Parts: sequence; C-alpha cells; structure tokens
Amino acid sequence: MSQALTNYATLFESLRSRQKKPLPLKGLDKLAAWLGVRVRTGRYTLSWLRKQAEAIDRELSPGLRSLGEAALADRTAEVRETFLRGRQDDAVVRAALAITREHARREIGEEAYVVQLMAAMALYRGRIVEMLTGEGKTLTGSIAAPLLAWEHRHLHVLTVNDYLAKRDADSRRGIYERCMLQVGAIQQEQEHALRARVYALPIVYGTPKQIVADWLRDQIRLGALRSAWGGLRMLGGEGVASQGPIVPGLRAAMVDEADAVLIDEAVVPLIIAQSRKSDEMAAIYRDAAAMARELKVRTDVTVDALRKQAELTRAGRAKCAAMFVQRADPIWRATRRAEELVRQAVIALTCYHHGRQYQIVDGRVVIVDEFTGRFLPDRSWEHGLHQAVEAKEGLEITADRETIARMSFQRFFRSYPVMCGMTGTAADATLEMEKTYQRRVTVIPTNRPVIRETWPVRAFGSAAAKWDAVAESVAALHAQGRPILAGTRSIEASQTLAERLTARRLPHKVLNANFDKDEAGIIAQAGHSGGIVVATNMAGRGTDIKLDKDARQAGGLHVILTEMHAAKRVDRQFIGRAGRQGDPGSAQMFLSLEDELLALYAKTAAASLKKTCNEPGELAGWKRAATLRLFAFAQGASQNRDRRLRAETLRQDDWVEKHLPGM
Repeated sequence: MSQALTNYATLFESLRSRQKKPLPLKGLDKLAAWLGVRVRTGRYTLSWLRKQAEAIDRELSPGLRSLGEAALADRTAEVRETFLRGRQDDAVVRAALAITREHARREIGEEAYVVQLMAAMALYRGRIVEMLTGEGKTLTGSIAAPLLAWEHRHLHVLTVNDYLAKRDADSRRGIYERCMLQVGAIQQEQEHALRARVYALPIVYGTPKQIVADWLRDQIRLGALRSAWGGLRMLGGEGVASQGPIVPGLRAAMVDEADAVLIDEAVVPLIIAQSRKSDEMAAIYRDAAAMARELKVRTDVTVDALRKQAELTRAGRAKCAAMFVQRADPIWRATRRAEELVRQAVIALTCYHHGRQYQIVDGRVVIVDEFTGRFLPDRSWEHGLHQAVEAKEGLEITADRETIARMSFQRFFRSYPVMCGMTGTAADATLEMEKTYQRRVTVIPTNRPVIRETWPVRAFGSAAAKWDAVAESVAALHAQGRPILAGTRSIEASQTLAERLTARRLPHKVLNANFDKDEAGIIAQAGHSGGIVVATNMAGRGTDIKLDKDARQAGGLHVILTEMHAAKRVDRQFIGRAGRQGDPGSAQMFLSLEDELLALYAKTAAASLKKTCNEPGELAGWKRAATLRLFAFAQGASQNRDRRLRAETLRQDDWVEKHLPGM
C-alpha cells in the first residue's frame, strides 16, 4: 500500500511540475519580469548578507557549540518543523544556518567561514553565487541544502560528473542525516528501480544530463496524460516502478558549476532518441566519404569552419555529377540529396578532428565536450553527421537514430520554481543569468586576499615556437620545485605538449578524457612539489589542488594556459586553480597566431598580421600588442556568437511551449 501511495504521489507531483511551465516572455513583458526580479530581491545586498552571516557567527554559533547532541537534535527538529509549515522568517533562517553549520563542524570537522555563510544565505534566497576556486563551495552548498530540502521537500543538487555527484552525496551524508534528511546520487549504471528509490529521497545529487534524461523519459511515459487520477492504471500490476514516472516533480535545484551547466551547455539540447532497426545507408556514407576526399577545398568546395558548413562550387557540382553517375544506388540520381550527403562528408572531413571534437574509443566515435573536455559516450551528432565521421575514420557505421523527445537545459532549469547555483565564474554572465533564468548573481568576497601573480602574456608567430616555449617554461619552473598545471583546449593539444615534455625527460601526468577515471588521483597530486599535470578543460573541476609544504615554499602552483579559450570564463576558471585560500601561486598565458581561436574568428586578420610580423618566434613591442588585441576581438566574437546561439535555442524552446504543449 505504501509503495502504491508513493508511486501515486510521484505521478501527481510530476504532472503538477509539467503543468507549471515558464511563460515565454517577449519585449516589454520580458523587461518587466527582469525588473521585477531585481525589485523583489533588491534587499538581499552584499552588506545585508554580511550582517546576517556575522549575526550567525557572533550571536548564534557560540551557544550551539555548548549544546549536547540530544539538545542540538531537538533544536534541529524544532527549526525543521517551522520550515515544513512554511513559517520561517529571517530569524528562523539565521537559526537554521547556524544549526547546519554546527552539524557540519561536528560531522566533518569543517566550520564555515563568514563568507561561506554569506554564500549559503544567498543560495537559500535563490541567487547564483560566484565564489572563487578553493573558497569551499562544497561546504557552502551542504549547509544551504537542508534549508531548501526542508522547505521544498525535494532538492536536486546538480554537478558536472557522476564521480563528483557520488563523492559529494557520500561525504555530506552525515551532515544531512543529522538534519533529518536522506541523500542519494543518480549514477549512469543504476537500474530503473534503484533510480526511482533515489529520486524519492529529499536530496538527490546527479548530473544535468542524467536528471534531464530521466525527466524526459517520464514525459514520454506520461504522453498526453493530464491528471494523476486518470493515470491510476499506469500504477497497477507487476513492475510498478517501471510503469510510472520516477522523478517526483521539479521543486528546487542547486546547480554546482552553474556557468558550465546554465551557460556553456545551454547551446545544445538533450535529445532522447531510439536507433532504427537497421542502417541501410552504411555503403552510401562510405561512398560519400570517398567522394569528399576527391574534392579540393576552394576549387570544388568552400568550407566555413566556424559555422561548420560547406558549399559546392560550380566546378565541384560538375565533378560530383560525374562521380554520381558511377554509383549504382538510386539515391545518387536524386541530385539535391546526393549533394547534401557529399557536403556532410566534407564537413566531417574538414571541421571535425580526431582529438578535438571526438575520440575513437573501442572502435566507436565518442564526442568530446568542447567546454569540459569530457567524453559524452551516450551522445551522437544528428542528421547523419555522426555516420559521416564514422565513414571518414573507416569504422563500422552505426544506425542513425530517430528523435523522440528533446529539451534544452534552458527550458528544463526554467521549470524549477526555486533554483540557485554556485560557480567560480558567474559575474561575466550576470545579464544572461538574470534575463534567461531570472536569477541574480552575487559575487562573494574571498576569505583571504588573493595573492596570485599574473605574469605577462607571451605571444608567438607560430604554434611550434609556442609549444617549445611552454616546454622550456615548464622545465625552468620544475627545476625550482614548483607544481605546474598546463591547460590545453583539446586532447590533441594535451598530447602535443606531453610529447615535448617526454622528449625533455620531464615526469608528468596527462588529464584528458582518455584518462578521466584517474582524475581524482591526478588532481590530488597536482599540488606536490615539482609535479606537472597537463590537462584539458576538465582540469579537476570540483576538486581542490592542495599544496604540500615544499610546493608552498617554492612559490605555489603555477598555471600555464597554452591557448585562449572561446569564453573568458573558462580562462578565469583555469587560472583560478592557483592561489586558492590565500596560497601563493602564479599564472601565465601563451598564444600564437596559429591558434584555433584566431583560425575560427579572425582568420584573415591573423594571416595578414602573421605576414606582416614575418617572425615565427616570440613577438614583442607593437607586434605583441596587435596580437593581444586580435585575440581579445576573437574571444569577444566567440562569446557573442555563443550568446546568439543560446538566444536562438531559447526562442526554439518558446516555440515548442506554444505550439507543442504536450511536451
């Protein structure tokens, strides 16, 4: 009976969340909503947060330290009951944070600083919080989470990968149990029934991809159902858990690494697809790949690497027409479709590169996330592009998949009535956070002054000279006993640097998607004296790099950025690995006129400047200044383009809400 009631409650809450969709806003309505958010949350200023945090630290915490376990448990139950009844005011919220802070101190031996209390209060008030790397976001989240779970019954804590979700759920479990809450983590390998049990808990850790996918599958199961009463038949018979939804609605969300989840991943929607029974197009994709190799760029086909588009010239069409005649399959007689297949093959050949956009793992093409550097093993490109890449690499052609459900992260996270988040780099996206998600950004000051040194940017005429200079810099710093983290934009680039370090007999570790299982161990040792880590964007997000005594005395962690990223936030995130919590450290960026960012966003200007400089080595004077201005322009163009793509994705979401209300 209790299981049936639980399943009915899950069905009811899922349908209720489904019906509470965010309204698409345009023009003055959108402006009014944005202004309304600023007015409603205007009193939660930084000075107000500090007063609240200092009151907790000065007036409430000393008394709680003197309480015995039983008395503290009674006090916890009393405050929890106030939240459950929805009668909490500012004084009760302060008391609740003081209690969760004390539980954390007793359970894990860590007492939140005043600035962490400020951040926790901001999270409870629905803010996106910027806390620099190493300022203790995990502890901050764990003292704010109980308040949200008490008030809203279910809280989803979203983080960037399965490892961090399980690690944080396990490490915070004692704190939450002291607060009379249970916690679980959603993992890739979990069976459906176990997932349902985890989702029923008050606090659930998981990745956005996992939770959005489960929510989408629930919507597919529910179909056009409008009421829980009408869905009672779904809950009868054997295998109850597999027949109804498993996500009990969307109540509240706390997003870790909010910039990565809410901004970077907002461009690409999550798609639920099913493979067709067979792929009769395998031979055709291989033929298209062979024909693409016969075409010459510029003469036969023009390629836009930025937009990943290709167009056949008149000469290219004539050459293709001659090749089409030689193929027996009827599809090559349909000129428009045949040319489309060849264009797709050209795009796969020229715009998608092994070690950058994808990697071959166990004979399969696996997409590499551009922003995190991680594998996306359960994703594939649409419209035959994935098959075109497989044909290019000479691999087995997998069956194309048919889309049955689609949802962007923007649309999903706007469905939460209550949402907050934390990251090391949110200030750069303040306006977008406010307008898209109606959440304000609060920048929390550091607990100790940042003493990290920023060394001058070094610019080079050629990529080879840049990589040689990076290797020389690593060798010099290694000789001083300093730990080094060298950041690259792709797996290919990380391997290029690793080869140069190996040639110099410098011991190092490589952290990219090929070695993601070793991430925690590699990052744990990255702060040891003389340690060298070469990493892609993954760079151990969510894991602190702690210095040993010798490394601190040698000058702390030195971060080398070997390229400028498409978004300034990613550069800041990487640089922020050094100089945490008042530690010494330094950072430096190396650039070249052959870097990918210039090739995509300022190709002509970069070629002209390179010709003018006529110098493959290090650039100085006006040449260096011109190169830095060009990179600033390219990065700005990249950020503007991504912003437009996110806006377009949002417009598509609004269209779906208006014209396809069943999803």
